[in-house]
Amino acid sequence: MFSVFRYYGVPDEAGVQISKEYEGAYELPRSLIIFSIFGFLIGIVNACIEIIFDRFVPKRLPIWFNLFITSFAYLTMVILIATVIIENINNIYNLDLNNDFGWWRQDKTFRVIMLYIFFMGTLYAFIKIVNDKFGKGVLLKMLLGKYKTPKEEKRIFMFLDLKSSTTYAERLGHQRYSQFIQDCFYDLNDIVEQYEAEIYQYVGDEAVLSWPYKKGIKRNNCIALFFSFEERLQGKKDYYIKKHGVFPEFKAGVHGGVLIVAEVGIVKKELAYHGDVINTAARIQGECNNYEATLIISEDLLTQLDTKDYQEKHLGNVRLKGKKKEINIYKITS
Repeated sequence: MFSVFRYYGVPDEAGVQISKEYEGAYELPRSLIIFSIFGFLIGIVNACIEIIFDRFVPKRLPIWFNLFITSFAYLTMVILIATVIIENINNIYNLDLNNDFGWWRQDKTFRVIMLYIFFMGTLYAFIKIVNDKFGKGVLLKMLLGKYKTPKEEKRIFMFLDLKSSTTYAERLGHQRYSQFIQDCFYDLNDIVEQYEAEIYQYVGDEAVLSWPYKKGIKRNNCIALFFSFEERLQGKKDYYIKKHGVFPEFKAGVHGGVLIVAEVGIVKKELAYHGDVINTAARIQGECNNYEATLIISEDLLTQLDTKDYQEKHLGNVRLKGKKKEINIYKITS
């Protein structure tokens, strides 16, 4: 796209003269090839920097610091890639484009390229933020107005809540307790994508996760995530005890079915889910204390899963709080 913006029609512009030895450099087909290679290499660099920062740089660092470091890394790599490409262009097309040490400081085309990368990077960051907020693919649906009118979707919901949260809050105080919850949800976020889950909401010390129905039952994602989260917390038990003096344990309720999704609000617009499914999942989680369970699931959803690697215990046909109809629920352990 940059090559089209920069070079399309330039040789035909009135008043523009191009020296014969540089005419080839302004031909659109040639510039398309050059900038496609340039863009491909920058894309690889971008992906590598994203992976390195995601895996090895602490997420608690201030945004401005992350932005500074990533911008410096991008600038350095773009200069190196551009220098190599210019050298090869000079050799292949017998040109004399400047790529001496520090060439980029005075090169106006390079400034334009960096400005273009900045705007495209901003667009990429915007799309990434929207994907993180709503889930992959939702942005396009919102732009097309799919959720302007309520739509039916079949989804699975998990209500994941911290056990003994009141006791922890009193013991730690509000500031240390907040840091404690932050750490828990950082660890949760590290495994969410692995199990194709979407985080619908954080409500205090509770997280609400969601899956499109097929993704939720695939590889038992909707329950495998919970046990993976437990395992991750166990692996960091010493860290939690040393830093916070307490170890977090969570309980969860899971249910699935058809519900309504729609855009709500004008300011701070978001997608909202309405229906019995989400209410039932919340009520099922509320039964964990009564049955001393960490994970309870509805029978309707359980029948869709392959539970040969798990132990299940029928808890009975119970009437959930606020419900008229009874529902069969099961306790699941790994």
